[in-house]
Amino acid sequence: MPLERLALSRSTLDRAAARRSDPQLIESLLADPETRVALFSEGESAVTADPALQLWTAQAVEALGISKTVASSYFLGTDAEGRGYLALTVTERPELPEGVRWASLREMGAVLDDTGAGIFTTAVALIAWHTFHTHCANCGVATGSTQAGWVRQCPDCGREHYPRTDPAVIMAIVGPDDRVLLGRQATWPEGRYSTLAGFVEPGESLEDAVRREVAEESGVLVGEVQYRGSQPWPFPSSLMLGFRGEALSSEIRVDEVEIAEARWWSREDLQADIKAGRLILPPAVSIARRLIEDWFGAPIPDDASAW
Repeated sequence: MPLERLALSRSTLDRAAARRSDPQLIESLLADPETRVALFSEGESAVTADPALQLWTAQAVEALGISKTVASSYFLGTDAEGRGYLALTVTERPELPEGVRWASLREMGAVLDDTGAGIFTTAVALIAWHTFHTHCANCGVATGSTQAGWVRQCPDCGREHYPRTDPAVIMAIVGPDDRVLLGRQATWPEGRYSTLAGFVEPGESLEDAVRREVAEESGVLVGEVQYRGSQPWPFPSSLMLGFRGEALSSEIRVDEVEIAEARWWSREDLQADIKAGRLILPPAVSIARRLIEDWFGAPIPDDASAW
């Protein structure tokens, strides 16, 4: 069975793409007292202690001292009652009410409800795209936001640009003895390990990307590859495609560029190393954690904050 309810794959909103072509959509939603707005600044959003994503009315946002003329708004979709939702970015953070604070998606993604997780994930990805893709790739002229934030259009050559998504494979590789292969990136501290991962190259199938990345990073050869699930990873624009691969070899030769160390773990060794503080696994917000637990056969208790 595929992995279900991955932290950042949860969403309840209808994206309502047909409404994006209305040039007055953002303005009309900001004037509607039923509209709900999520505030974003520097990749973080306002959250409550519940924990929950803080959703405001447009009028409440203005009461914080935020003018809609200096903020960027993006349409995220509608709920079952037809209520519209917007992401609004601010460069200067307002003072938040008591009990509300700024937090990142990495921190909150696994603990928010489905609506909050979906809003947060979509908004972070969309905002990052607008931040990093400000000019036309065809002629170099600065582009402007259209289609309620889902298109950037060049005023010079007319080329339309759409939000970018970069496919990346991430895989739990299991050996003939049922041990799992985990690696430590060169930039990570001692003890922090995760599943191997890498970007899909042009002209490459997902299965071949799994085999190539594992061979390049660890020297391990992979045979059968099974798809397990996917989730967005908007840091800034990846879509993580999760797999389980069956190893054909066990000798490890790390590339010493991306991967500093890699080794095989049995279930017993993994439990013992976590308990002794020698192994820190990825947090629950990541598909890597779910792939490891899928192999392990159960949730793995540890200090989730250690990552």
